[in-house]
Amino acid sequence: MPAVTVDDITNLPHIPLPDPLAAHERPVLSVTTAPHGVEGEGFPVRRAFAAADPRLLDPFVHMDQMGEVEYAPGEPKGTPWHPHRGFETVTYMIDGTFQHQDSVGGGGVITNGDTQWMTAGAGILHIERPPEALIASGGLFHGIQLWVNLPAVEKWVPPRYQDIRAGTVALLTSYDGGTLLRVIAGDVAGYHGPGITHTPISMAHATVSPGARLVLPWPREFNALVYALSGQGTVGSDARPLATGQLAVFGDGDVVTVAANAEQESRHPALDVLVLGGRPIREPVAWYGPFVMNTHAEIAQALSDYKAGKMGVVPADHIGV
Repeated sequence: MPAVTVDDITNLPHIPLPDPLAAHERPVLSVTTAPHGVEGEGFPVRRAFAAADPRLLDPFVHMDQMGEVEYAPGEPKGTPWHPHRGFETVTYMIDGTFQHQDSVGGGGVITNGDTQWMTAGAGILHIERPPEALIASGGLFHGIQLWVNLPAVEKWVPPRYQDIRAGTVALLTSYDGGTLLRVIAGDVAGYHGPGITHTPISMAHATVSPGARLVLPWPREFNALVYALSGQGTVGSDARPLATGQLAVFGDGDVVTVAANAEQESRHPALDVLVLGGRPIREPVAWYGPFVMNTHAEIAQALSDYKAGKMGVVPADHIGV
């Protein structure tokens, strides 16, 4: 799992331990296991949020762990051209390469720690697929796609595309130097990620070394989620077990705790987790396929607008089919 790595983690800024008299550790409300599914043209995913209480996920709507899979030549797959409206998609590529293009001119290739942040807003068409060279050669493919809801007043903002290179993320370590933390968006312990968000959120990828413990300050007004990308460990003060493909949802407080087991599988030598949180929007959610709105009438309008070509057109120099 390359993402972003460093030669000497001890040279990074250290996150100080929170004051035990002033900070309140968040309890673990649930640990759920993501079911397997298939997305797009047939690539395997884990539906990270499928078994969790959606009321506790707000402002997040959906998250897929794409792979981890080793493709043979000719096997890599993506998605065809499709629409979105009313939310933001965040595609974080950990291993492998993905290519994006959309109807408003955004696009590019992401690999090994890069992120594409697309605000669908009022409506957009886009495609995501491996480049032709990777389809021909095969190879490792592993990433995350997260859907972040937009409040009603911002569901009609113009579409926007952000290309976030791996080298721009903020890099931190824990108080004991046992965790590499990559801040992709928002504020984590006073350090800011490069992602620009409409809905206030924080997003970080942490690699916790065997036997190490991450004690992470977290905004009290945000919810808190920890998803295990790979490895084995525990979450919370009561050391609830957490393993690959499982999501921990935390209750109120201002500190999140994650620890890695001393023994890990040789294929995954550390515990890798995605840490997410955001300010709940607390609005009705009407979700149908690629549209996330507030009412069923707005969903019907989205379907009508898409059929009428009001969400853009596939560009003449389009990729894919």
